Amino acid sequence: MKFGIFYELQLPRPWQAGDELKLYQDALTQLETADRLGYDYAWVVEHHFLEEYSHSPSPESFLAAASQRTRKIRLGHGIFQLTTNHPARVAERIAVLDLLSRGRCEFGMGESASITELEPFGRDMEIKKDVFEEAVRAIFPMFGDGGCEHHGKYFDIPPRNVVPKPVQKPHPPLWMACSQLPTIERAGRNGFGALGFQFVSADAAHAWVHAYYNAITKRLDKLADYEINPNMALVSFFMCAKTDEEARARSDGATFFQFALRYYGASQSRQRPPPGTVNMWDEYNKWKRDNPMAQEAALRGGLIGSPETLRRKLRRFRTSHIDQVILLNQAGKNSHEHICESLELFAAEVMPEFREDPEHEAWKAGVMSGLIELEEIDTRAFTDRYGKLGITLAPVARGEEPSGATP
Repeated sequence: MKFGIFYELQLPRPWQAGDELKLYQDALTQLETADRLGYDYAWVVEHHFLEEYSHSPSPESFLAAASQRTRKIRLGHGIFQLTTNHPARVAERIAVLDLLSRGRCEFGMGESASITELEPFGRDMEIKKDVFEEAVRAIFPMFGDGGCEHHGKYFDIPPRNVVPKPVQKPHPPLWMACSQLPTIERAGRNGFGALGFQFVSADAAHAWVHAYYNAITKRLDKLADYEINPNMALVSFFMCAKTDEEARARSDGATFFQFALRYYGASQSRQRPPPGTVNMWDEYNKWKRDNPMAQEAALRGGLIGSPETLRRKLRRFRTSHIDQVILLNQAGKNSHEHICESLELFAAEVMPEFREDPEHEAWKAGVMSGLIELEEIDTRAFTDRYGKLGITLAPVARGEEPSGATP
């Protein structure tokens, strides 16, 4: 089992001068710490205009800085928005990061999930899937030697040689954002690694691993000429401390993260409020006061607890055959000190047990070769992105604020 860390670069209000500087510098220090401790991946999102929830519009810049402060950890775009970037610029930036990192780039791709992000770039929710698929077809010839051209509905690119070229040949490993659970099956069909931005139970993980590997082995339908990347990763809320109680006390950011996702996701086309009109941190604290049991329940989910508790939970995930667990630690107002202590304790007392897993490697080889045939599991019972312990909000009508509701 591989372990990654995940960054939205969240910054709840109230904001003070220097807060964004500290946010970025602390995150880079956390990546250095993770690299030193032997974590495998660092994933950074691309989002635009999402106040408080994500101050990460330029992951290529952040990852380029991280490449000079780390040695082994894989540096992942989680993800690059193909709907809001020109294909040539995507290919250029991926190649440059791969060169700067000496071949440690991971190329995650996605569409963006809200009209707030898409509209300023001339895109909308109805066409974003089509734009994404055309961008994929345009990008991959650019990694090859010599020139190429593309003439499509959304991009018209004359013959050009996109330089430089990446270190990894024919290109860095490919991943696709899967913010909705059914998209995991789509990632498998397209031959991409699945970056599952869900927070699910081991039972749900088992069902979706089957859906993913059945798709990539039985229903493969690549969008272009590229190497497939059969891997499935799931994100989990994360905090490791000496006791379960201490870990939960340090994990307020996990429920802020869920609240912000639910709050925004309840609106039409995930439209965000106009700039400066909502204080998400205040709204979250109102919800928390009204729903103390809901927050307590949410903190029992994910990988939040003592080393013993996290080892027990990971043993269940290991039986699901997840390839990578991505740990979400930087969220809300979780402190830099607690994040670093969590990374240290988890690396020392949890990771060693899961480092070598010959049974999983044998299972995966058997599945990919066709020697092991997986059952087709009905995944309709496992479509909740947040799992049974996730927080819930009442539906939001236009002009209304969401009200809390316990699970």
